[in-house]
Amino acid sequence: MTRKRTIREVSWEGKRALVRVDFNVPIDDSGCVGDDTRIRATLPTIELLRTHGASLVLMSHLGRPNGEPDPRYSLRPVAQRLSQLLDAEVRFSGAVTGPNVEAAAAGLNPGNLLLLENTRFDSGETRNDHALSAALARLGDIFVNDAFGSAHRAHASTTGVAAHLPSVAGLLMEKELNYLGEALEDPKRPFIAILGGAKVSDKIAVIEQLLQKVDAILIGGGMANTFLAAAGCQMEASLVESGALDTARSLQGSGDELIQLPVDLTVADGFSATANARTVSVTEIPAGWMALDIGEATVAHFANRLAGARTVLWNGPMGVFEFLPFARGTVAIAEMLAGLTQATTIVGGGDSAAAVQQAGLAAKISHVSTGGGASLEFLEGKLLPGVAALDDAEV
Repeated sequence: MTRKRTIREVSWEGKRALVRVDFNVPIDDSGCVGDDTRIRATLPTIELLRTHGASLVLMSHLGRPNGEPDPRYSLRPVAQRLSQLLDAEVRFSGAVTGPNVEAAAAGLNPGNLLLLENTRFDSGETRNDHALSAALARLGDIFVNDAFGSAHRAHASTTGVAAHLPSVAGLLMEKELNYLGEALEDPKRPFIAILGGAKVSDKIAVIEQLLQKVDAILIGGGMANTFLAAAGCQMEASLVESGALDTARSLQGSGDELIQLPVDLTVADGFSATANARTVSVTEIPAGWMALDIGEATVAHFANRLAGARTVLWNGPMGVFEFLPFARGTVAIAEMLAGLTQATTIVGGGDSAAAVQQAGLAAKISHVSTGGGASLEFLEGKLLPGVAALDDAEV
């Protein structure tokens, strides 16, 4: 992939940076930020710009407010949390665009920050509306995209503004592209991928891409049920994608033993944290029971395959990790990755990133991606619109 220009390659003194960040964070019942991980992830970019003499206009979406203002999705609590984290004033516009917002942006001094209201309060955001893109572009001199988690969407604030301003990657965007790009283009070997989550259909393209690049793919979660059913196992009440059985057989056939499946499963007599549970071989699931996690023998099998790995990419939990009795497989994978001190370990967004955070192991992983859907599309080999829109670095 062509390297993109970054904020390190710009002279920022006296410039106004229009920065797309990913502040799509949970807001709790008290109206405060429930988890500030994504906000913290942008701090290095914000700090570099401020210390190099830029003023900053920050923009982000939050939730799905359907193109009109909705107080439940206001970014005001995010402005308050960011102010605390930076120990600096963060002005809040209360609107996305307009004369008052333009005046507030124009009044910023070097180091000052202004956060716009939720970009999705304007229906033009998700339509990549030209007029909205132009209005946003008037708020800055240079566009900085640091929102990898939204880079797979061609919206006004991710790609539209890039048509109007010089456009560069922030430090978080750069880090995401470096880690994921190197894993796909030039991984240290052995290169092992671990895939979980509910559906095979969501990750067919990812598996097809990875089969050409990895030394093994370890599959768990609901995905594994479909592969096991395709191999002839009676999965009883387990989640199985009947429409993906032929695809699973085809992938397993072309995988030339690269695809490694569970050898045992933790099964339950109901979909509940309090259901009766036991661990059985994949060929011995009791009638009417369902697989909700990988078993101890599978954990040992996967640990054996991971020993000596130099690059590991993990996307998707090994079971229903929201239920504590069925979180063991997922936590075990997180612990294995944390222990691979000689390997580059990458956790690709979404539930697996949440699992690593919950286990308190994020600091021991080389890179925890902030983008769920974006990291999946990147792993599929797609060129993300928000990345494509950035200026190429000078050779």
